[in-house]
Amino acid sequence: MTARPLRKLGFLTIGLFERDDPRSGHESTLGIIQLGEQLGFDSAWVRHRHLQYGISSPVAVLAAASQRTSKIELGTAVIPLGWENPLRLAEDLATVDLLSGGRLNPGISVGPPMNFDTVQEALYPDTADAEDFSYRRVERLLGFVRGDQASDFSGRQGVVEEFSERVEPHSPGLIDRMWYGGASLRSAQWAGEHGMNFLTSSVVKAEEAGDFAEIQLSHIRAFRGHHPLGDQARVSQGLVVIPTDSATSEQRAKYQAYAEKRTPRTREPQGPARMLFARDFVGSSAEIAGQLLAHAAFREVDEVAFALPFSFEHDDYVQILTDIATHLGPALGRR
Repeated sequence: MTARPLRKLGFLTIGLFERDDPRSGHESTLGIIQLGEQLGFDSAWVRHRHLQYGISSPVAVLAAASQRTSKIELGTAVIPLGWENPLRLAEDLATVDLLSGGRLNPGISVGPPMNFDTVQEALYPDTADAEDFSYRRVERLLGFVRGDQASDFSGRQGVVEEFSERVEPHSPGLIDRMWYGGASLRSAQWAGEHGMNFLTSSVVKAEEAGDFAEIQLSHIRAFRGHHPLGDQARVSQGLVVIPTDSATSEQRAKYQAYAEKRTPRTREPQGPARMLFARDFVGSSAEIAGQLLAHAAFREVDEVAFALPFSFEHDDYVQILTDIATHLGPALGRR
């Protein structure tokens, strides 16, 4: 099968920072997003980390990014809803979408918060046992974003207080830019049935086969098979790619060592959930393009958000993004 022409080129960053100097890390992330716009990327996405040294408030970071850029789309990949109140999150998302001029692409997922047993007393001290971490939490968020009723009262109260029955502000086009980040066949099907867009990444659940590309392909096809738009439903793939066209010899050695250290987890499913990781693509843009064009799942998508490695330096990200924009993107047919 011939690969779809690459239509949207994006990247994903975790936004690392130092414990005792968090501002510089956040500023570095904003600088990387600005560079992405200058290089002509279509989208920039940020990861979401709680109680770690990575972005814990992606919506706030993207609010700042929206004021330093004018064209690039801004996404989250992904916000785990187990940490969020859907009504409050809907308010924040709509606010940032309006500030950005309609450039926000919120990616979300469900399930209990990571390490929930260690954090539940701080996060939900009175309601931990009653919290619903199912897809219903997504449905609530989608309803609020869509403009469904959130209150049974609207109108004037007192002299100046005016109340709305829906979440305000309301951003009408945002509902069409809601993404679900899924790694299982069930989540792919659910996202399709609910008319969302679908984010795939470098990790999947090995439920049917042992080959990463074939598993991911089955998820993409299940999503589109259950989506009202069918083959036109939007899917974005997020593999780790590290082109070395303009890298120094020291950078090449570091990149290869990084990939080799992570390779063992790609050989077989990991843990009771049978999570299978994709290998990292390291090499010249021509070499990486050839490997991606042979990737069964990549051939089904026309949007990507290539993931930047977690632990590199700012200068490394500048080199990688520049090579992706100037060499790899064109090699994949993107103009």
